[in-house]
Amino acid sequence: MKTLHALILSLFVFHAQAEIEYRDFKQPEQEQAYQTLISELRCLVCQNQTIADSNADLAKDLRRQVYEMLQQGKSRQDIVDFMTDRYGDFVMYKPALKLKTMLLWLGPVLFLVIGLATVWVLRGKTSTSEDQSLTKEQQAKLNSILEKGDDS
Repeated sequence: MKTLHALILSLFVFHAQAEIEYRDFKQPEQEQAYQTLISELRCLVCQNQTIADSNADLAKDLRRQVYEMLQQGKSRQDIVDFMTDRYGDFVMYKPALKLKTMLLWLGPVLFLVIGLATVWVLRGKTSTSEDQSLTKEQQAKLNSILEKGDDS
């Protein structure tokens, strides 16, 4: 019975093995640049995770590509430029403030201002409506119409 349990446990252990990525860096600065870059690049599959946090195959490929580019002597900016040229500004977890990304940064504020202005204008129209009371002539005419309606 113990061997059966051991066999079953070994099957679960086999599937539960975690993959550990080991990267060998020539200089500590390269490792620091690698860690910084993978924490700044967005996983395009997960979208709410960096490639450092994601286990998606694309994230693994991007981490490998960042590592290889650093080993080739590319600078941080070279790698960022390559990634944004290939995948767009969305690949950056915090995209740079430039004309193309202005809507991403200012869009929420712009929509808030438009919404508040709309509420203010609509509220102002209802509060400034003129007094709609009837003149004596209009009231008399209305009374005569209502009296005729009761007779029919």
